Amino acid sequence: MRSGNPVLQDKAFQGLTVTGERMTMNGTITRTALLLALTILSGGWTWHTFATAAGGGNTAAALAAVTPYMWGGLIAGFVLALVTTFAQRWAGLTAPLYALAEGLALGGISAVLELRYPGIVLQAVMLTVGVLAAMLLLYRSGLIKVTDKFRMGVVAATGAIALLYLVDMGLRAFTSIQIPFIHESGALGIGFSLLVVGLAALNLVLDFDMIERATEQGAPKYMEWYCAFALMVTLVWLYMELLRLLSKTRR
Repeated sequence: MRSGNPVLQDKAFQGLTVTGERMTMNGTITRTALLLALTILSGGWTWHTFATAAGGGNTAAALAAVTPYMWGGLIAGFVLALVTTFAQRWAGLTAPLYALAEGLALGGISAVLELRYPGIVLQAVMLTVGVLAAMLLLYRSGLIKVTDKFRMGVVAATGAIALLYLVDMGLRAFTSIQIPFIHESGALGIGFSLLVVGLAALNLVLDFDMIERATEQGAPKYMEWYCAFALMVTLVWLYMELLRLLSKTRR
């Protein structure tokens, strides 16, 4: 049991004590839908705040109005993700809070990009839903089989991308240097973003496989919340990468 998702590793399912109900696939799906709804709810609030402030044409004021929510959501989401990862029993509380925090951040980011590239958010949302449905269909139909080689390849590639992003963040924080193809809108930049989007989609397949295995092994009921949270982490990454890709094609 291994996944490219940093919060959905085999160690999360080791040493679990089952004393009551066990997790089910339907329960995990229901909780994932609830987390998505909470993300949309808080994201819509941040979006409305930005749109209201920008109504008079003052983009700077609108950006200033939502910046605290964006940064607050990102920081709170990161902290809650750490807490959930190390305290799976609390997932029933921390996972919804994580969804709300991520919604605040994503709503602000989406509103800013929508102002610059009209229609981009709807495209990103539809593509995210489409990729999720397509990957689930391919996995359930058996067209994509999660073998050891497949799993190791996706995990290794995901780790390499994560390391590349960390290096780029370090360079940008302490120098004026950045890795060009991560941000540029040329053919190389668009190709890189397509690669990362494809990798995020393949990680969804690994997530499905991990969740199915955990269900078969009879993980405790509270792991439904944890698995739903883990799936949300991958979906947030996929959505952000789709926004990055679409913004590159608009430039």
